[in-house]
Amino acid sequence: MAQVFPFRPYRYAPAAGPLERLVTQPYDKITPEMQARYLSLSPYNIVRIILGPRTPEDSPADNVYTRAARYLEDWIRSGVLIQEPEPCLLAYFQTFTLPDTGERLTRKGFIGLGAVEDYSAGTVHRHEHTLSGPKQDRLELLRFTRADCGPIFMLYPDPEGAVEAVLDEAAAGPPEVEVFDEYGAVHRLWTIRGPRVAHIQRLMADKPLVIADGHHRYETALAFAREHPELEDARKVMMAFVNLYSPGLRILATHRLVQNGDPAQFLEAARARFRLTAVTSLEALRRDWDASPDEYARLGVAEPQGLWLLEAPRAEGELDVSFLHGRILGPLLGLDEDAVRQERGLRYVRSAAEALESVRHGQAALAFLLKPVRVQEVARVAFSGGVMPQKSTDFYPKLLSGLAIYKFER
Repeated sequence: MAQVFPFRPYRYAPAAGPLERLVTQPYDKITPEMQARYLSLSPYNIVRIILGPRTPEDSPADNVYTRAARYLEDWIRSGVLIQEPEPCLLAYFQTFTLPDTGERLTRKGFIGLGAVEDYSAGTVHRHEHTLSGPKQDRLELLRFTRADCGPIFMLYPDPEGAVEAVLDEAAAGPPEVEVFDEYGAVHRLWTIRGPRVAHIQRLMADKPLVIADGHHRYETALAFAREHPELEDARKVMMAFVNLYSPGLRILATHRLVQNGDPAQFLEAARARFRLTAVTSLEALRRDWDASPDEYARLGVAEPQGLWLLEAPRAEGELDVSFLHGRILGPLLGLDEDAVRQERGLRYVRSAAEALESVRHGQAALAFLLKPVRVQEVARVAFSGGVMPQKSTDFYPKLLSGLAIYKFER
């Protein structure tokens, strides 16, 4: 099952400046505005490596990938990045406020290396499809930098919390790293050395893994390892491991905005197939969600004239998001799998209130509001070999890039 390895990460030296100016959200969460802000914060911000700016003058000899590799080498040579002297793991705790509910939580995990294995081996399980474009971009970056600058987010089942008990021991003292991100989450690190490393390895040895975030990067790592069988270090990838049963592990919903269509026509078609009940507010919708039996799929539907609860008996094992994609977006709105994958006529937003406002102000014809998927549902789909529709899960908060860097040395 899971093979976990300690490593000698590169980390920012104190001389590089405050860590808040150096680390970023994962590359696929960085908007152009965020990229510009990161670039302005420090000449050593990790965005220059993971998502550097492209220019009209880019050429095969000087482009976003060659510059990324040059930055990494220069920062190592100049001491901006320094390598841990001995192999270790890193306890990684995140304390955050859950959007919408205001609940204050702490998610506990650790950063180490994991073996890169094909899905068919049965150790690593996916829960989402990937797209070729992002994988090609990440593969080019890996070819030039030969480094992981952010961990892949992995889940492992440990209902007894044995691994977290070891992490709590390692985190008993003050953190070595404490940094706030732009969303108010606090990220803390402690170095794990000695017998605790071997203890964690033993506890993880029988655990299957589920990719929470980082499907594209995992499949990129697999492709790179196949390209370079001579590189022993390429057979491993940096991962952050979090217990499936952790009380701090939460998923946010991602709501769908349909850009075009006739809301009245859709409601007429929906009434002929499903049960529609008018609701007065988001709070009322959430109460109805919680009160509905599990054997029913439940969606919120926002259109310019009101808000509705849509309900229908679900097929065995069917998730609300699968029901939406399979029985509404295609059959009733003409959005086939390719349109959904390419986001043609469809937008995604995290906030239900933002989705409502978009409909009310004419920026979308319809909004479909989803209840967050439960972690156990993700695990059930992944361990059974299934996959979920694009953007079914939004694990919050994200893992920061730049806290640790794994470079292939041999």
